[in-house]
Amino acid sequence: MWFCLALGSAVFAALTSILAKVGIEGVGSNLATAIRTMVVVAMAWGMVFVTHQQNGIRSISQKSWIFLILSGLATGASWLCYYKALQMGDASKVVPVDKLSVVITLVMAFIFLHEEFTTKSVIGCILIGAGTLLMVM
Repeated sequence: MWFCLALGSAVFAALTSILAKVGIEGVGSNLATAIRTMVVVAMAWGMVFVTHQQNGIRSISQKSWIFLILSGLATGASWLCYYKALQMGDASKVVPVDKLSVVITLVMAFIFLHEEFTTKSVIGCILIGAGTLLMVM
């Protein structure tokens, strides 16, 4: 099931890029990011209430609050950079560079989360990096 959800995420991320590139024409990148964020916030809270998870707020630990807030700040910074890059460059070049986050995530997961870094992971990182360079040249 995780694979289907991850594939859905990839499809929706691709749609996000294409729809954003068209929608950002004549709109400031920060304003576009704010509009997108409002839609995401409404959708996320809608899912919380539809699935009756709103009572879980009280049981969130301080550590979780801190890391979720930091994650939100990182997401916001990522979106601001992404929309500005998308406004200035071609989607076919911006998106592959953005997807270097896969390589960066693998390295950070190894360093900070002590996850396994296998030969397969190293080869995948090299191929993603090489593919990104090839696409943006």
